[in-house]
Amino acid sequence: MKLLDLLRMSSSNLWKRKVRTILTVLGVVIGVASIVVMVSLGLGLSRSMLEQYESYGSLTQIEVNEPWNSEDSEEKRLDDKLVKEIEALAHVESVHPVLQFSALAKYGNYEGHLQIRGMSKEVFEDMDIKIGEGRLPGEDDKLTFFYGNQVQQNFYNPKASGDFFSDIPAIDLMHDPIFIIFDTNAYYQSMGPSEEGQPAVKPPKKYMIETCGVEAPNEEDSWSPNGWYTYCDMEQLMPQLKKMFKNKVIPGQPQTKTGKPYKEIFYNQILVNVESMEYVMEVQNHLTDLGYEAYSNAEWVESSMTSLGYVQAVLGGIGAVSLFVAAIGITNTMMMSIYERTKEIGVMKVLGCDLRNIRTLFLMEAGFIGFIGGVIGLMLSYIISFVINKIAGGANQGMMNVGSGGISYIPFWLVGLSLIFAIMVGMAAGFFPAKRAMKLSPLAAIRNE
Repeated sequence: MKLLDLLRMSSSNLWKRKVRTILTVLGVVIGVASIVVMVSLGLGLSRSMLEQYESYGSLTQIEVNEPWNSEDSEEKRLDDKLVKEIEALAHVESVHPVLQFSALAKYGNYEGHLQIRGMSKEVFEDMDIKIGEGRLPGEDDKLTFFYGNQVQQNFYNPKASGDFFSDIPAIDLMHDPIFIIFDTNAYYQSMGPSEEGQPAVKPPKKYMIETCGVEAPNEEDSWSPNGWYTYCDMEQLMPQLKKMFKNKVIPGQPQTKTGKPYKEIFYNQILVNVESMEYVMEVQNHLTDLGYEAYSNAEWVESSMTSLGYVQAVLGGIGAVSLFVAAIGITNTMMMSIYERTKEIGVMKVLGCDLRNIRTLFLMEAGFIGFIGGVIGLMLSYIISFVINKIAGGANQGMMNVGSGGISYIPFWLVGLSLIFAIMVGMAAGFFPAKRAMKLSPLAAIRNE
């Protein structure tokens, strides 16, 4: 018997008993919809968690800092030698040093403290900073600043009474003249009385640093990891600092036991980009063994994903129970079909039909039930998922963060896997009824009424 004939016979036999078939298919629909929706909730939670961690920084990036122990930090500096050593490690994609220090910005009666981060221009291209106006640092021949979208909130009027930060001043960081005081220690010392017998501290020089760009404002209820920083090109910053602080200790830089500055400018932080998340902890542990402080989002993601994995398993198990009940319904339907079609099976055997064809016929009928139920169940899953995301979207406007893709997420692989699983469950449920049909005696089957 040809495969096409078997397909035609199995599909027509199902609809001879429409009510029974529809009820059996309904069980598969509920089972497939349950397991898909449950798994989609787990996947949606995982994706929302990853989006939240990605908003705090790259998932494949490690931040390296000097050790907390001051005795060891004398020998554990972040310098070019360490950068080359890290670049030679396996699975390391790129290494970018960071030079960070504090400065004071002044505009009229307002002043604000800046956290300046000097980095290479290659880093800025990978940081995915949304530019509101201007351009990123590194494209100019001179030192320029790029302000984050939260820097303006640092400005206040020190002469104002009450809450200094109650009102954000209307400062245009892109076009207004901003004066920068790099030597903040000298600035504050010059404002106070000089110690007896000591010469008065001369006010430090103010510099007008041109603004190359500003970050775009945040979207509603969003947070930018770059918003509080002022960025510049490190290759342009380092010579300027050496010139400004000649024979003086640069703020944020270590000093010798005699209080003198080092000839070399050390980095405050090193950013290490790893090939993929699976190697992040390996590289991080190696850096920790070297005696440095190493941090990454991967360690938090790993523990969170493990916990969510258990949640997904529980949710999937709940959905699988419904599909197991549906499998029992398929088995019952196929057994009843065999009892009702005993004479038909006997005639087929007497006419010389291959036993494998009889088995295939009943397996196809069970598979059709699984396929039809799987397709309808997936359609129902999408409807339920849409409703859940709509409800969760309304809650997201309050205090619940469900990510950009919603709390229920159905990827394409889940669709294909669910459909195949439904067909396999149907065929597995029809296996024993099909085997029983093969074992029926032809003569006994024909005499059966």
